[in-house]
Amino acid sequence: MRKSFYHFLMKYRQPTDRDELTALANNVYDDLAFPKQAEDYDEVSSYLELNGLYLESMRIFDEAWEQYLIEEK
Repeated sequence: MRKSFYHFLMKYRQPTDRDELTALANNVYDDLAFPKQAEDYDEVSSYLELNGLYLESMRIFDEAWEQYLIEEK
């Protein structure tokens, strides 16, 4: 069974932001409304576009999603 994007992202959480991926993971962790069970790009992307004020650029999400696809094969 495939992990959710949220579950994948949580392995990048750190006490302090070290890079853009860590910052994304830390912010998603703090976002109580984030769709934690989502495995669908469009669902997560739409959520972040409307609610991800902590995300400087969707490029960061796109790169994280590509890594998610590689690691969850």
